[in-house]
Order: sequence, then structure tokens, then C-alpha cells
Amino acid sequence: MINFCKKCIMPDSRPRIVFNNMGICNACLNSEKKFLTDWKKREQEFVELIENIKNNSIKNNLYYDCVVPWSGGKDSSCIAMKLKFEYNLNPLLVTFSPLIENSCGTYNRHELLKMGFDSILVKPNQIISKKLAKRFFIERGDPKVAWNAGINAAPVRVALNYNIPYVFYAEHGESEYGGLVLSKDNLKQRDIREVIEHQIGDFPENWISEDISKKDLAPYVYPDESKISEVKLKAYYFSYFFKWSMLDNFNYVKNKMPSFKTNPNKRTRGTFTDFDSLDDKVDCLYYYMQYIKFGFGRATRDSCRMIQNNQMERSEAIKLARKYDSEFPVDDFDEVLKYLDINTEEFNEIVDKHRNNEIWKSSVNNKWELVNTI
Repeated sequence: MINFCKKCIMPDSRPRIVFNNMGICNACLNSEKKFLTDWKKREQEFVELIENIKNNSIKNNLYYDCVVPWSGGKDSSCIAMKLKFEYNLNPLLVTFSPLIENSCGTYNRHELLKMGFDSILVKPNQIISKKLAKRFFIERGDPKVAWNAGINAAPVRVALNYNIPYVFYAEHGESEYGGLVLSKDNLKQRDIREVIEHQIGDFPENWISEDISKKDLAPYVYPDESKISEVKLKAYYFSYFFKWSMLDNFNYVKNKMPSFKTNPNKRTRGTFTDFDSLDDKVDCLYYYMQYIKFGFGRATRDSCRMIQNNQMERSEAIKLARKYDSEFPVDDFDEVLKYLDINTEEFNEIVDKHRNNEIWKSSVNNKWELVNTI
């Protein structure tokens, strides 16, 4: 039986989420704190940090002030724009290539670069990338496990290579969306423990197999703590200094860069939004598997974030979740199957293997149904 948050609609089947005795999830409880936070004071703290960054760049004659992990989407582009145009930093943008790039994401990256940014694209060995995507889709129901490792490792490796001691990440997902906050300091700064436990769930060195060597895994391995300490690298969450909202980020980017493209179908499969996770054709499958494994889909994810920022009513969220959460990822589906090197029959077997028996039941006509829904 799934229980749902009384304020948003997130179920307790979400990994690491916690409900209080009133039935409110920890993401909603955190959102209440956001409305009580002195953001002017946080911004002043940020301004002081910016001054330290600028002084460090002058002292060490650095070309770049900081690194921004950058997909080309609304959140990372918003951060890049603010750092450059509002705080006069020179950020280096680092992108770990999507599994299957799409035209929308590629276009948005090119458009932002026209505004005067330098960037580095890390594109790993595609043979290895496909093998890892297939392996983890079969084993964990998640084709993006290795990719998650790559997007965490690449920006830090680039920062170390260029001797840049500052990295700016987007939001702290564990507090923003419901999870385990390892320490109060982690709300502000990221460390390797948080990366391994929450972002990847494993050490990539464990992925060595008969056809994947240690060298093949180089793009996915997070740098040694000793090297990070040597450079005194600090990785900050932008959401600590500024109230986080995916909708506000999108509106900011769209205002500054009117050419920013959204989903050409007016919404993305599985949800009602058209402006989030636009760069990878595998994403629709990724979020569909979230629905299979945990009983909630992309519409629930998006609407909860809006509820927590007072941008949507719960009643509207329920309607949208019922309408879109279960939507099958038909867009680019054949291309995704080809990338994973599996056929439709194999796909269905893998999907059913990852259904949680506590939240799914098979009906009399041999159709899968959730035990209960919002």
C-alpha cells in the first residue's frame, strides 16, 4: 500500500523520503523552511564568496573563476548566466554527453555558447557507454547509472586539471525533493560521500568485467579525495544561496535567451511540462522506469516541485498525475531499444522484473495495476 504526502502528492515509495506523523513528506517540510529563510542574508554570503573567488583568480592568475556542470538545460544555464552576467565571473561550462543527444538540447547548448561562454564537452567511449547503459537497465532498471557517475566526475576532473578550486552545482536534491541529508554542511557544499551514496550508489571501479577494463571506466571515476584536498576544491549548491524553483529558472533563461527551445510537442511524454530534461532521448524511459519501480511518474515529480513553491494546487497535481504518470515512452522508443541492443520482448521482461510487488498487482485480464493511486 502506497501512502501519499498530505501536502504534495509524493508517495512514500520514493527512495529515502520520510513522512512525519502528520503525513507530510520531508521535501514539503524543507519547502516551508525556504519561505522562512532570510534570502537577502544568503545572497550577501554569496557575494562575499564571489569576492573570494575573484581574489583567488587574480592571485593565482587563473583564466576561469569556477566550473559549472552544464547540460544546456534551464537550471544549469540559469546558474551560468547569473554567475557571468550578474556577478561578473568567468565560468567554464562542463558537459558530460547525453546517452542519445537530441536536437533540442544540442540547439540550446549552442545558443547559450553564442552569448560568450567557454565549454568543454566530455564524450566517453560510446561502445562502453552503451554496454553500461544496457547492463544497468537490466540490473537496476536504470540505463543512466553510469551517466550519473560521469556527470559527477567530469566537472571535478576538469576543475582539477585547470586548477580551478570552485564548482557550482544546481540544487541539493536530498533536501529539495525528499531524501537523506547526511549533514547540515551538505546543504551548502557537496562532498564525495554524498556523491557515492546519493548520486551513483556505487564505486565505478566495481563495474570491471570481462569486456570492460579499469581504463574503460576512466570517465566515470570520481577523483581521489587527496587530489581534491590538494587543490582545496569546494563544490557549492546554488540552492543554498538562492530559493530554488525549476519554473523560475526556466522563466529566467527564457527571458534572457528567448531562443531557448522547449519540447516541440508542447509537453514531454509522461508529464505536463515542456521545459525540463530536454537533452537526452533516454530520459522518457528513465522516468517511466521510475514509475515502474516506485509507482510515481514524471507528472508527480514535476507537480510536487511546483506545489512546494506555491505554484500549483494539490487538486490540480492529482489530476495531472492521474492523466500522465503512466504514459508509455513512445517517443524515440525504437531508437532507445536499438541503443540498448534489446528487442521489445526483452524490454517487457526487464520492465516486469523491476516492478515492486508491494505496489503492483496483476488484474484478471493479465494487466498490471498499481495497488492504489493518488
